[in-house]
Amino acid sequence: MGPLLVLAGLLLLFYAALSSQSKIRFSYSPVLNFCTFFYSSFLKPHSKDDSLVGQQGALESFYKVQANVYDETRKRLLCGREDMLALAAAQLNFQAQQGLFRHSKPVWVDIGGGTGYNIEAMHAFLDVPEFFSAVFLVDLSPSLCAVAKRRFQRLGWDVKVVCEDARTFRLEDHLEKLDDAKPAARELPEYASAGTNWVYKADLITMSYSLSMIPDYYTVVDSIVRLLAPTGLIGVVDFYVQSIVETAGRNYVGGSLNRHVNWLGRVFWRAWFDCDRVNLEGARRDYLEYRFGTKKIMDQRNYLLGGIPYYVFLGCHCQGVYARSQDLLETVDASCTESPQIIPAKGHEFLLPLLPQPAIALETRSKAYESAIINLSSNLPLPSTFYQSHQARIYYDEQLEKHTQFNGDYLYSFAWEDPRADQRLLQISDNDTILCLTSGGDNLLEYLVTASPRRIHAVDLNPNQNHLLELKVAAFQALPYCDVWKMFGEGQHPDFRRLLLDKLSPHMSSQAFQFWAKHVGRFTSSTSFYDYGGSGHAIRLVRSLAWLSGLRSETQKLCTSKTRNEQREIWGRIRPMILSRALHWALVGTEWFLWKAAGVPAAQRQLIIRDAMDLPCQETSRHEKVSDATGEAMWDYIVNTLDPVAQNTLLSEENYHYLLTLTGRYTRRCHPLYLGPKAHRKLSQPHAFSGLRVHTDEINEIIQRFKPATLTIAIIMDSMDWFDPNSTAACTQVRALNRALKPKGRVLLRSAGLKPWYVAVFDTLGFSTKRVAARLPGMCVDRVNMYASTWIMTKVDDL
Repeated sequence: MGPLLVLAGLLLLFYAALSSQSKIRFSYSPVLNFCTFFYSSFLKPHSKDDSLVGQQGALESFYKVQANVYDETRKRLLCGREDMLALAAAQLNFQAQQGLFRHSKPVWVDIGGGTGYNIEAMHAFLDVPEFFSAVFLVDLSPSLCAVAKRRFQRLGWDVKVVCEDARTFRLEDHLEKLDDAKPAARELPEYASAGTNWVYKADLITMSYSLSMIPDYYTVVDSIVRLLAPTGLIGVVDFYVQSIVETAGRNYVGGSLNRHVNWLGRVFWRAWFDCDRVNLEGARRDYLEYRFGTKKIMDQRNYLLGGIPYYVFLGCHCQGVYARSQDLLETVDASCTESPQIIPAKGHEFLLPLLPQPAIALETRSKAYESAIINLSSNLPLPSTFYQSHQARIYYDEQLEKHTQFNGDYLYSFAWEDPRADQRLLQISDNDTILCLTSGGDNLLEYLVTASPRRIHAVDLNPNQNHLLELKVAAFQALPYCDVWKMFGEGQHPDFRRLLLDKLSPHMSSQAFQFWAKHVGRFTSSTSFYDYGGSGHAIRLVRSLAWLSGLRSETQKLCTSKTRNEQREIWGRIRPMILSRALHWALVGTEWFLWKAAGVPAAQRQLIIRDAMDLPCQETSRHEKVSDATGEAMWDYIVNTLDPVAQNTLLSEENYHYLLTLTGRYTRRCHPLYLGPKAHRKLSQPHAFSGLRVHTDEINEIIQRFKPATLTIAIIMDSMDWFDPNSTAACTQVRALNRALKPKGRVLLRSAGLKPWYVAVFDTLGFSTKRVAARLPGMCVDRVNMYASTWIMTKVDDL
């Protein structure tokens, strides 16, 4: 009897849901809406509407019953629509500021727009009636179009709802009816074919969960290519299932972070959605990425409904990178290095004259140039870095093992070098061309504030360090000072996700945007942004020890001391905890902690041990590894680092490095120079970062591709400490530096050794070497005091 009652109840609910006259319909609308959706999606037989033919009949059969409840039942199922609209709106705003629209106002076409939800939702990001000159909704289902018309009548918006096949939709068929005055055409792009009417093109085309429901998707995507303006955008959000194997070797997809769906998920979701004639095969997304250049990609999961995979795509014309003519090309030409052009100047047909000829066979080309040649000769889109709004980030192959070895995270969230000492030693000027390691990005931002060098090449093998740099640069380009301070001064911003989508995204590469879309919680959680990454382990450890030992209040007093004498007194009470020999033996002195938390590799540890044991650095001995079984060498090194800092620098006023370590944030009185209001005014200027180039590779790979005698300064931090003395890496790098530096060009480096073994390599390969700082016991060479010596190598001979 029980099952019969349940069945009868369900039948009653379905009747109430499907009956347009039923009074019950308004009493339990959430339940009835769900029942309607469930019936039409899983129980109702698929059949064609007799009055319609083809795909339109099939769609109408599916949507007619549920058209009135479509929006209510799709809120939780169709995730990512607002994200796609936010990305598109941010890019449109950026293009409007740059004056890139052909008309005073853009034209928007929403294909497969259904009930018009997207157009109303866009109003949260843009004033739709004011921002767009014309908005079109194109859909093949009459029932959904009827709902859309009622929506826009209610809103009072002049949106043209067109019930038509997307393959046949043409703006010229409707714009004349909308406005007899044709918009004035601007100068046509050079790649425009004769007779093409570029006036009647859309500046924005969106597709929300419609591509997966179109059987003949090839022709629809091709028609969108023809419909999109040269500088137009296409935004797509849809379900997908793909294996990482399917994207292997594709350098144009804009990043594959979180893209892989396991075998079980691929099989299940394909079968599940096939019940509703929703096709999740990867070819749909593949063809989309093949036909358009990738600006931004997000791969997400709807975990509320079992982890359904969906993606957000923002793209442009494959040839859109050329649409801004010579100004953009000159920027792109200089994007990689100081070497010649990196991409063909026009379209694919202009490739051949730029292919390497015998006369220039020995000319060094950048990797970006090589990737452009390979892609264009294979009729593929350029790598996604070429389609970004800014050309600072240089192409790299993210799938290489040398980039994936970092487990998808950065090691340093802030720089452990003192930029004030760098400026004092180097006297950087606006004529300098600098190569420096990215690290946390803080130092090079300070160089830009204090000296404004002509160009800075930021280099790091870890792509995630460059993702962090991109975020900091984007924050200055897009956000007011209060938001920049919250993010990087306080280490928290509860509204970071909205800022990322609405403000920061146009200023970031697709890979960097993907990374931060995945790690939004680093700014929105209760912990500090600086608690993450490899260096976050050390920061959390220090605070945990203070709490466990009951010295938390003493640590806070140390960070707020007003005088050095007061600080020294408090340090005397805290020192036994931080410099505990038991703690050092159990954790701090171990190789695991030194590498994972402090970033000290094994080779650098050997330098410290050899100095402590006063071993010579002759060729015969420096190749031998020496054991520090008791950890005494590392103990002395840490003591000689921290004691002078506590005795000679005031944490609350000047030493922001250790203030951050102890508290997880900066203060208004003590912070890096680049986080001050004056620095923000300078770095937020339109061309503040026009000289910045961000490279993701080994230093050797970058400097070997520079035009000879180009650099004036190379700041390589402690990177040479990482070299194995048994290898030829040091010799190779010094030779490359000699070739890239101008006469009297300088290399600034720091080392954990007082006289590292590779100084002799500089001596024999065209450099004069000078130790400009040596940290002896009790001495404090700079605010960090982390390195035993600082060196300046000056080029005196050209090899």
